[in-house]
Amino acid sequence: MPARRVVTGRSQQPRKRFAEELRLLRNTRGESLRELSERLGWDQSTFGKMEGGVSLGSPEIVEALDQHYGTPGLLLALWEVALGDNSQFKEQYRRYMDIEADALSLWHFGVSTVHGLLQTAAYAREVLTLGGLKGAELDQQVEARTGRRKLLEGDDPPPFRAIFSEAVLRTPLRAPREWREQLEYLLEVCDRPNITLQVLPHSVGLHALVSTDMMFLRLPDGATVAYAETAHRGELIEETRSVELLQRRYDAMRDLALSPAESRKFMMRMLEEVPCEPST
Repeated sequence: MPARRVVTGRSQQPRKRFAEELRLLRNTRGESLRELSERLGWDQSTFGKMEGGVSLGSPEIVEALDQHYGTPGLLLALWEVALGDNSQFKEQYRRYMDIEADALSLWHFGVSTVHGLLQTAAYAREVLTLGGLKGAELDQQVEARTGRRKLLEGDDPPPFRAIFSEAVLRTPLRAPREWREQLEYLLEVCDRPNITLQVLPHSVGLHALVSTDMMFLRLPDGATVAYAETAHRGELIEETRSVELLQRRYDAMRDLALSPAESRKFMMRMLEEVPCEPST
């Protein structure tokens, strides 16, 4: 098969292509970011981040840009495609992200942190900062991580069960306000019909998954894969016997966890223990 001919010379990655189109349209009109900001009413840093590929912006901003540039629907279509682009994630996680996006159901166990699908922006930022990210790369990865929450929203989201070690809920963020927001978000999502949250109390003692975060994903072809993650690396596990063994360990641990109703009460108690920050 002959090599694919490049017609425009522009990026084939949706996020980068969207940013390129924004820059091209503005430069063609001879506008500065400041002028664009004054005409549309959003801060110029917002447009700068969008053109730099750090942020995708909101659909309202993109619709306003479409109207401003006389490109009805074009930028919004590029924006929608860019939303599903996994190229913003680090290379080693992209295949997992593709599998996650196609999964028919997901179930998870967390040892010490809230899963990325359930993190607020503040929680994601603190975790990623501890991992060494900063500046524009940090902003991009925070947006990428919180954008994953859309998987659990919409008209027909997949079922998702998450079991947290008690340690997850006893390891707060540095800012009480931000930790309160994270706990409130968990309480909000556990009321959704497709999401089940459970707490594994310390009192159960040692168990087979005591040191490893696990995610299981059931795929459209009926197969189930597992993803094991530590603080330093992640591993996608597809071999049937290995996945089956891990599932049995997960099921045994789930039998030890608090019921969803008891888990909700536990999270409420954790929320009540968060100190109130003094008003300014």
